[in-house]
Amino acid sequence: MREPSIAVPYRVDELWRQGVTGRGTTVAVLVSYGDPSLEQFMADYDAQYGLPAVDIRRVEPLGKPPSCTSPGVDTKNCQAWVSETRLDVAMIHSLAPQARIVVAASPVDETQGESGMPEMMHVLDHLTRHRLADVVSMSFGSVEQNFADPASMLAYGAAFDRARAAGMTLVASSGDTGASGPLRDHPDQHHPRRVVAWPASDPRVTAVGGSLLHVDAQGHRTSPDTLWPKSGAGHSSLFARPEWQRPATAGDMESGRSVPDIVMQGAAGTSQSAPLFAGVLALAVQLHHGPMGDINPTLYRLGAAGPAAGIVDVTEGSNTYAEVPGFTAGSGFDTASGWGTVDVPRFVRVLARAVR
Repeated sequence: MREPSIAVPYRVDELWRQGVTGRGTTVAVLVSYGDPSLEQFMADYDAQYGLPAVDIRRVEPLGKPPSCTSPGVDTKNCQAWVSETRLDVAMIHSLAPQARIVVAASPVDETQGESGMPEMMHVLDHLTRHRLADVVSMSFGSVEQNFADPASMLAYGAAFDRARAAGMTLVASSGDTGASGPLRDHPDQHHPRRVVAWPASDPRVTAVGGSLLHVDAQGHRTSPDTLWPKSGAGHSSLFARPEWQRPATAGDMESGRSVPDIVMQGAAGTSQSAPLFAGVLALAVQLHHGPMGDINPTLYRLGAAGPAAGIVDVTEGSNTYAEVPGFTAGSGFDTASGWGTVDVPRFVRVLARAVR
């Protein structure tokens, strides 16, 4: 018996039966290096889960990435990016099987702080200039305090303004170190206090945290989703709370932008969560008959409507990490899980109508 697809608990088959499969939409994944064997991996994945062949396009505007065994390349990091690329593409394709997926690869390793980040933003600008994507998924990030100059985040973020102006929707993973985050020069160690990662902390990006699905052998939910314990969550030290977030966070004593906005399955990390939500958005783009741009103001209006808008509260779990106290999920909007997760069929239909 084959393992059930991630599509089962999210009930996307209800949309597929109505022709909402992501057809005519494009989702880009922004990565370092990419994966030269991606097509074969996805052919095997599609055969395993009974999915149609994936439509992959490679974009390498800064030149062909080196191999993982090339001189000067950190082989371990490069192989991690290979796995990340496969996860990103597989998760998007699992929910939006007829969306085109653009693998936009930088030849430079993005690690912590400024390292590799300028190149990532150059690749994003290429996507923007050539209108190559409706949705961009970013499964990477660096703790805000790991940037030597905080102003660099503002400079890099100018690429987000250009992407939004082109109608692109940006999503990013919130991080995998709970309320903490990796140190710049020792990424195997963590900050001893609460921190959040950029670009998820940027208000121009929809931050996606991690939840845990509880399913039976057929993949059907047996109980409500709970918070993934290592899901990144907290408040930005750089970005003030945006206007659209203030009503939801009126009781929050912190003044920074709250992260995340929403959560999706994150058993494999929030690098799984972000592309899953990107796949959901591809379905909404198809129903909207065009790109949706920055969805955050709309998402927060829908959040206040709760289940009627396909927003499903996550009320259990905490992201305490080692000695760093975390945030606890509760009723309504909370720092730990944002608005919670989504009832995909309902959320897609409502979001497609609500975007202005």
